[in-house]
Amino acid sequence: MKHKIECLKIVAVVLLKTEIKYSLILILLFIGSVTAQKKEDQNLYAEVVQTNEGKVRGVIEESVVSFKGIPYASPPVGELRWRPPQPVKPWEGELDASDYGANCAQSGWGGEPGTISEGSSEDCLYLNIWKPEKLSKDAKLPVMVWIHGGGFTGGSGSGSGIAGDAFAKQQVILITFNYRLGRLGHFAFPALSKEHPDEPKGSYAYMDQIAALEWVKKNIASFGGDPENVTIFGFSAGGVSVHSLLTIPSAQGLFQKAISHSGGSRDGVLTGRPIRDENADIFYKISAETIGVNFAKKHGIEGFDADALARLRALPVEEIVDSGQETDGQGGPRIYSGPILDGRLVVETAESAYNTGRQAKVPLMIGSCSAEVGGSFVNNSATKEELFNLFGDLADKAKMAYDPKDKKEFVEVIAKFNTDWVWGEPARFAANTFFEAGEPTYVFHFDYVSDPMKERMPYGAGHGTDISYVFNTLNARWGNPVISPTDEIIANIMNAYWANFAKSGNPNGDGLPVWPQYNTENNQILEIQPDGEIIGKSDTRQVRLDLIEKAVKIRTKLQNRGI
Repeated sequence: MKHKIECLKIVAVVLLKTEIKYSLILILLFIGSVTAQKKEDQNLYAEVVQTNEGKVRGVIEESVVSFKGIPYASPPVGELRWRPPQPVKPWEGELDASDYGANCAQSGWGGEPGTISEGSSEDCLYLNIWKPEKLSKDAKLPVMVWIHGGGFTGGSGSGSGIAGDAFAKQQVILITFNYRLGRLGHFAFPALSKEHPDEPKGSYAYMDQIAALEWVKKNIASFGGDPENVTIFGFSAGGVSVHSLLTIPSAQGLFQKAISHSGGSRDGVLTGRPIRDENADIFYKISAETIGVNFAKKHGIEGFDADALARLRALPVEEIVDSGQETDGQGGPRIYSGPILDGRLVVETAESAYNTGRQAKVPLMIGSCSAEVGGSFVNNSATKEELFNLFGDLADKAKMAYDPKDKKEFVEVIAKFNTDWVWGEPARFAANTFFEAGEPTYVFHFDYVSDPMKERMPYGAGHGTDISYVFNTLNARWGNPVISPTDEIIANIMNAYWANFAKSGNPNGDGLPVWPQYNTENNQILEIQPDGEIIGKSDTRQVRLDLIEKAVKIRTKLQNRGI
């Protein structure tokens, strides 16, 4: 084919010097030949896999095969809005899996009212797969399933920052997927609770996550993966989801290992809101059904019956997303619930399950960054004194833990406090739970900030800083800062740790710094230090985390004071 194209180029040059009409004919032939060549190349560099629903055709690039935009459930639109994900209808022929599917409907940053972000849609339940090329027919590679973050209102399973090429080159199959967001992902309404009484209600996002894992269990062997060696891992809301999946009964058996990045585990941050009981939870005093009624009223829908529900389902998706608003105007009634404790799908919070040992018994890797977020994230303190006084009898200990020399700026103190309260101590709490259950447990603390990012993060690594190192996708970082040799070393090591954990439940391997297994006596973790050194050591945050643990035991009082 290439020889034909070269010949046509030569003839075209000759004819262009003679007759225009012949030249035009030849140019058309040339374009047709190039198109044919592209199709031929596409067929040469593609791999077809048979799934339960039909054949999918992926793309091969640099020894990695990717399959994008594979539907794992039917589009949740029309009558399927606020219903559990339904099975995919089989298709004929080969599904072109070369491009991502639509992201789940969301507002996006700075979205205009009455719109959803470009590339997002209510039809969004798609997953993506990366695998090594040329696997044997009996290959059974470990599988990792990534759950994206975004506060359950944004984000997606697509994009170069979470592409699975590096994992595939480590002989691990990587899967990402979308799940419903915002009010499409978490919603309750009295008529909805009565409809289809045999179905779970409330957290449709979690139902989607479980459906994606069920798809993996049924289909991943066709891609060379082992359905009995699946690791779930996620960041932020995805990390919260990991804790939820560890404690949702219907998710058990769908994965064998778990990793939570900045996912907490304590009650109060993106944990379950009671579906109908008012004032049943100190953190969520308004029920999810009441919030659904508030949203309906905002859109002029009165009543709680089936007709009101039909009108809600008839609203355009842009009005459901509603610019991502969580209240009806500043200080108005709440119109978005977040995750829902319905008693059937989500039967208890992760903290409740961990306190009684009812979680899945699997190896756990867990950790967070060193300065996740600043400002008034979990309290409204304006000074160090206000913050420390909120600890009551523990005020002096709080001052000694966070600012013993009274020389730190408030912004640094509040950043460390927020990080410890929401992510650091809860991660240790979860680690203690899994260790006590006899499961291999590994804790990490990411404190490295590359030189170009230090101006933006002067007090430590911010929320999500670790993710591009785990995926080894540094070129896709926000702002695309210069990649240093230290960056590359850290990314290679972290990607190897995560791949090793997926393979065996132990992140350690040849040539890697030793990551000590966590236990409650030595309190040893892996620390990615500010200078980039990676070392296993006793947790230097222990005094701070012990303080937070004590405060948690009296947190009802602290909650009433504003923390």
